[in-house]
Amino acid sequence: MKISVIIPAFNEERRLGETLRHINAALTAFAKRGWQTELIVCDNNSTDKTAEIARAAEAKVVFEPLNQIARARNSGAAAASGDWLIFVDADSHPSPALFDDVADQIASGKCMAGGCTVKLDGHYPKANLLISFWNGISRSLSFMAGSFIQRIILLLLVA
Repeated sequence: MKISVIIPAFNEERRLGETLRHINAALTAFAKRGWQTELIVCDNNSTDKTAEIARAAEAKVVFEPLNQIARARNSGAAAASGDWLIFVDADSHPSPALFDDVADQIASGKCMAGGCTVKLDGHYPKANLLISFWNGISRSLSFMAGSFIQRIILLLLVA
């Protein structure tokens, strides 16, 4: 079994190093099962040191010149050689427990795809209320966020 972790990144030099540290620690969940892993960062036309930071962390770096998250994810996926693809945002901190749960779901043979709930670091009352609402809908309807609904939530967060 091989797991490809793909991180789309645009100008993420301030956050990417910490994210990569968390991901590398979380990858132990797969290693303890004897599964192979690869870490891919898709540099989405960054003008900062995003690609350099990724290379320093021994991630495979691919380049996507058109600034669009879907294209960055797809370019990363095209470069992946894993049986399973895990997409992680460049400002996220997945834990070994999360990846262990992912491995359990994969090993169960009952899972084709998945998503997770969202949690913000810090105290943001309006944003946390919207995120709680979104997490409840996602769990009760068992679906991943559609881009239309995500945009509405982002617009409400910015307002």
